[in-house]
Order: sequence, then structure tokens, then C-alpha cells
Amino acid sequence: MPADEAIVQLIQAGRAEQAFERLVPAYRRRVIGLAYSVLRDRAAAEDLAQEVFVKLWRALPRYDGRATLSTWIYAITRNAAISALRTRRRSVSLSDPAVLAEVENREAAPEPGPGDAALWRHVEALPEKQRQAVILYYQDERAVDEIAAMMGMPVNTVKTHLHRARASLAAALATVGGEFP
Repeated sequence: MPADEAIVQLIQAGRAEQAFERLVPAYRRRVIGLAYSVLRDRAAAEDLAQEVFVKLWRALPRYDGRATLSTWIYAITRNAAISALRTRRRSVSLSDPAVLAEVENREAAPEPGPGDAALWRHVEALPEKQRQAVILYYQDERAVDEIAAMMGMPVNTVKTHLHRARASLAAALATVGGEFP
């Protein structure tokens, strides 16, 4: 990305404030999207994004360029989201009215119809690593090796996650009359 190159040049020149001013609008949507893909809660994802940008601000002067800027940001976001999810899972109880309402809403959700909306509903239902690989590959148009670096796993493992996700999506869409591209 040309924007990434400009941001990296600003970091290397010691102009972290200007780099950060460009980084936030360039990555805001992607950070929130990744956080949401892990947390499954829009408000929590937006809150986490704020925390991630604070972490990025503090860590920006230490960015050494060993990984691409996007991979570095993705890793920080993913780790923060997983930590938040672990914390949240410890504190979630079905006796909490909000949690109970969410469970009931998901159980009462109507069966999706064919088309893109159905596809993305099925993507949301995939296991976490498969879902992240699919989103990075198809929505963010990342290369498999870049996804592997972002997710901290071997390339062949990412390929396996993508293969299994495609098979699962094809089967799910076949039952509702949709097609997988």
C-alpha cells in the first residue's frame, strides 16, 4: 500500500505523530472489523479499537519494519481481541439478562436466504481461525503468506483453514439454495 510506505517513512524519520495521524484513518475500519470478527460485539470491537490505537501510538517509535505495517497492526489487534475475549468469557454468565437476550436472539434468528447476505452469515458462523482466514483472503484480499504471518501460523495451515471454510460454506449454501463463488 502506498499509504503504508508514507507512514513507515514518517516513523523512520522520527515523526510518529504525523505517522499516527495517517495510520488511524487508514486502519480504523480494518481494526474494528478484525476486533468484531473475534469478539462478535460491535460496541466491544469499537472499544477495543480505541485501546489498540493507544497501544499503536505507544509502540509506533519501536516499529522496526521486520513485518509489514499492516501485519504488525493486525498482530497487535488480534492479540488484544483474543485477550479481551478470554477476559469476557470468564465474566459471561447466562444469568446476565443481556447475555440471555443475545442467546435467545441468535436462537430465534430466521434461516438465511440465498445470496451474499447468506454467505456472510455463514462466514460469521465458521470457527474463529477459518473465519479470520476467509475475511483476510476474500474481503481484505491478502495473500496466503501474508495471512500466515498475520495469524502467526504456517502457510499450509492457512491453506487448510481456507479449504475447510470453503467446503463448509459450500455445504451450508447448498442447503439453502445458494452458490459459493
